[in-house]
Amino acid sequence: MDKHREAISVIAADVRGFYERRETFRIYHGSTNSTRNSSYRRGRVIDISKLTKVLNVESKTRTALVEPNVPMDRLVEATKKHGLVPPVVMEFPGITVGGGFAGTAGESSSFKYGLFDCNISQIEIVLANGEIVMASATERSDLFYGAAGSCGTLGVVTLLEIQLIAAKSFVELTYHHATSVSEAIQAIKEGSKNPTVDYLDGIVFSMDSAVVMTGRLTNDCSPGTRIQRYTRAHDPWFYQHAERLAVKGSGPLAISIPLIDYLFRYDRGAFWGGAHAFRYFMVPCNRATRWALDYYMHTRVMYHALHESGLAEQTVVQDLAVPFSSAQEFIEHVDATLRFYPLWLCPVRSTQQMRQHPHRSFSAGKPSRSDDMLLNVGVWGVGPSKFNQFIDVNRRLESKIRDLSGLKCLYAHVYYTEQEFWEIYDREVYERLRARYHASSMLTVYDKVKAKTPGEDQMNVSLFIWLLSIFWSIWPFSGLYGLFRATIGGDYLMRAANQN
Repeated sequence: MDKHREAISVIAADVRGFYERRETFRIYHGSTNSTRNSSYRRGRVIDISKLTKVLNVESKTRTALVEPNVPMDRLVEATKKHGLVPPVVMEFPGITVGGGFAGTAGESSSFKYGLFDCNISQIEIVLANGEIVMASATERSDLFYGAAGSCGTLGVVTLLEIQLIAAKSFVELTYHHATSVSEAIQAIKEGSKNPTVDYLDGIVFSMDSAVVMTGRLTNDCSPGTRIQRYTRAHDPWFYQHAERLAVKGSGPLAISIPLIDYLFRYDRGAFWGGAHAFRYFMVPCNRATRWALDYYMHTRVMYHALHESGLAEQTVVQDLAVPFSSAQEFIEHVDATLRFYPLWLCPVRSTQQMRQHPHRSFSAGKPSRSDDMLLNVGVWGVGPSKFNQFIDVNRRLESKIRDLSGLKCLYAHVYYTEQEFWEIYDREVYERLRARYHASSMLTVYDKVKAKTPGEDQMNVSLFIWLLSIFWSIWPFSGLYGLFRATIGGDYLMRAANQN
């Protein structure tokens, strides 16, 4: 803990300097699992990229004390040595503990345990004036709950205590094929009520084909189930394998998956984002090419390439949660307007039901929703190349989700106007927290997550830069550059921001 305290004292001093100068700053993590481009400027950032340690795992209390930049794979590796695992583990191994707390994150166990931040029991946070404090359900509870999902705009989180559960060797996963969206939604609803189910999610391949997957932790494989892995280069991609198993089976089909392989089953291929990469480069996506290009098909490398290439600006990545009663209508809307498939279905237990506390997390929005469970629909695909059309596609998604009393995850870009945004989220409570904890000079959530408006990038641009952007838009130059930079590796967020 001594090294941790030394590092935090430096961070606190830097934060205090910004506060005294009344300057805004961004928190620099060194990596990202968001398609959102952040404007980092040297001299205007608080660098927490070195806070990457699991400081302690306590078997008796089933808790882990970790720094915010600990990624999921390293966290699971550390806790599993003690026979424990976090209740909610995000599906990409590079997603960090701090990112999951500040940016809203759920997974297939969220129907049972809520969002990732619902499983954090306390945080250490450097307030915007440089003061270092602890916050929990019993100490500064308004700050503790308000900081969850607020994208690091109430202070700099530097330490988190995570609740843990017993780990087991395998997840026995049962695949249920559905021949309609309504059947899949009903199967998820029923699965969420089954106390023997530990993991639950679904994939919609079309309006008349979907698969719902129910998993249970176990140390013993049931007779007749085979062991299937997904993390090696020659293993199948999870979603493709799920479709094959579901379609060929006349009834539910079960397999046993090693725990690590299950938790990070969507890493290779980034759900189905890797298939878009193969199509972009006009390379067939088959077993041989997936094996040969496996290095590039893991999410850490894919996010690097996506940001370096600039293609993140053309990629629709939205997680949108709706009440179960509205899920069918929302998926029909996506089918009619975008035709994006597959779609990911992930039930999420309401934050308020998990916490049973009057204070709300920022990402939960205004206190007007009574659903105990929401269904998150992952809408991911390549959008229009023209900027105005791309904005319009995203705004239509956001408009529909508002009409259906849903919410979106704020790790992605927001296309709401500022007025629309604050009609959804509780500005009064948020600003009261910012004033109480000296954060009024920090960027707001809306400042951090809003997308650029049409024409914003074209202001004050030289003829040379304009011509360069035209050249860059020609296939496949930007994609090849992203691939090249991802191969080299290194820091891409700070360098890209300084080039911009």
